[in-house]
Amino acid sequence: MAIFGARRVLWRSFSTISSHPLRVCIVGSGPAGFYTAEKILKTHQGSQVDIIDRLPTPYGLVRSGVAPDHPETKNVINQFSRVAQNGRCSFLGNVALGYSISLVELRELYHVVVLAYGAESDRVVGIPGEDLKGVHSAREFVWWYNGHPYGRNLDPDLKNTDTAVILGQGNVALDVARILLRPTSELAITDIASHALTALEQSSIRKVYLVGRRGPVQAACTAKELREVLGIKDLYIHIKETDLKITPADEEEMKNSRIHRRIYELLSKAATAGPSQPSSGQRELHFVFFRQPDRFLESYDKKGYVSGMHLEKTTLKGLC
Repeated sequence: MAIFGARRVLWRSFSTISSHPLRVCIVGSGPAGFYTAEKILKTHQGSQVDIIDRLPTPYGLVRSGVAPDHPETKNVINQFSRVAQNGRCSFLGNVALGYSISLVELRELYHVVVLAYGAESDRVVGIPGEDLKGVHSAREFVWWYNGHPYGRNLDPDLKNTDTAVILGQGNVALDVARILLRPTSELAITDIASHALTALEQSSIRKVYLVGRRGPVQAACTAKELREVLGIKDLYIHIKETDLKITPADEEEMKNSRIHRRIYELLSKAATAGPSQPSSGQRELHFVFFRQPDRFLESYDKKGYVSGMHLEKTTLKGLC
């Protein structure tokens, strides 16, 4: 019903409007789609804009990608809502390009078709064991705790291990670490998905490792995100002293980048500010630098499930 219903709506709206006003279809209702719609509506008086999305609700990554404990970042929805309320703008959900309607049909209906949807395929690491159960992409895990309809059934096993390993040290990696380590009493007052909150309340995860192939100076996160994860209540932070040693190239990089310098300062301070060992039952966050995985290890007890990973040491070369 959604397939033919969506097509009828598009054909009907086109057939009742003159061909003279600019008619634009934007495929994708995330930030790129709404910023595009806003610009078109402002610069082309009389234009008509239809925003279509395969999901029933708009706003894309703002809804399904931004961490639930970052409500201030989601305030941009207010701006997008004003665009959607414009009399010359319409949102059509449950319309999937290539399934509900084809690109050829859209080009017949509109003067301009803008493809504003993002990439949804996961990057393949390309190492043995990547397909073992328990190995998840950040995309699907973020979708899971944000209540995206395609991530609802992920069901990560958080009960049968006390350790989670996250590959990467960018903002998304820090989001995932924070969700796993932050007290659930604090998460409960956010808009985290109810099924994710229930799973986290029953979670046995106490240790999280953030693994990066480069050094602390090159960590890809922002200072704001780093301060937030370092500030989690009653969290033990561990960074090897040897990983914090810097080279002349690192010094030059920090000299040229205030952001990289600030990241290094925050990590160095965190490494020395706390106790040398965690207390009993304390949650732990370990930053691991200059390492990358070369294979995932299969469990002896549970065939087809991951039980660990083997890391190899990396070295920065050609950095200037």
